Amino acid sequence: MNFDYATVQQGIEALYGSDQDIGKGIADLLVDKLVADGAYSVIERKELDKILAQQDFSNSDRADPASAAKIGRVLGVEVIVVGSITQFGRDDQTKGGNLGSLAGRLGGLGISHKKSTAVVGITARMINTTTAEILASVSETGESTRTGTGVAGGDSGGAGGLDMKSSNFAATILGEATNKAVTAVATQLDAKAGALPTQDITISGLVADAASDGTVTVNVGRRAGVKVGDRLQIRRKVREIKDPATGRVIRAVEDSIGTLVITDVDDQSAAGKFTGSSPVRVGDTVRSPS
Repeated sequence: MNFDYATVQQGIEALYGSDQDIGKGIADLLVDKLVADGAYSVIERKELDKILAQQDFSNSDRADPASAAKIGRVLGVEVIVVGSITQFGRDDQTKGGNLGSLAGRLGGLGISHKKSTAVVGITARMINTTTAEILASVSETGESTRTGTGVAGGDSGGAGGLDMKSSNFAATILGEATNKAVTAVATQLDAKAGALPTQDITISGLVADAASDGTVTVNVGRRAGVKVGDRLQIRRKVREIKDPATGRVIRAVEDSIGTLVITDVDDQSAAGKFTGSSPVRVGDTVRSPS
């Protein structure tokens, strides 16, 4: 989720001349870190944004566990990360001043030695989407310091739209502090992965449509636990085994005909690209890999 930044919003407006959504920027940076570290399977950001728009999810609900759990259930994920930005700014200290009689002779020339320190504080929580229980909570701070003579100590990024993933922002003193804080939070969340409960999701559905371009639509979606990036087996029934005493079908024998990689998901259906040995037919089964 985009992180809540209400605590520092007034300072952001003073720093950049307008409100900047640093909560979205820091959440995006954290997503990149978690994906790169590989401890978690992270849902595509565009899927989350789409659901947030549909649910009319307000900025004021960003850090609320109950609201986050609701959104997570709609997305079909096990855990959702929410958080707050508790610090975001500079703490500048200046030492020195006018040089006495010399300054008087030179028309009041002053020289100062300025130390600029940027501080970014982040708190992140992992929420169980089934129970709204907080599974893990971490708080980290990143700092960066620069010194110079008559130097402001580092650009804060400039006014206008702020791109926190840009190289320009990364090179600033605030960018350095932000990267340190986000990296520390990601490291702590990675460390919590082993302690989180695991949930095995078994997908079972049917092929609803098979297009000529290889796109296959199935009748199970987000509510069944299907996510973008899932690799599902497409299987075809080859024979049935019946109970000789009752005549009832007791088992269906299926052969795997290929793999479906999911590229789009909604609540009740999913679509993806199929690769396999035989053309897909409507009514073929789709299952989690065995």
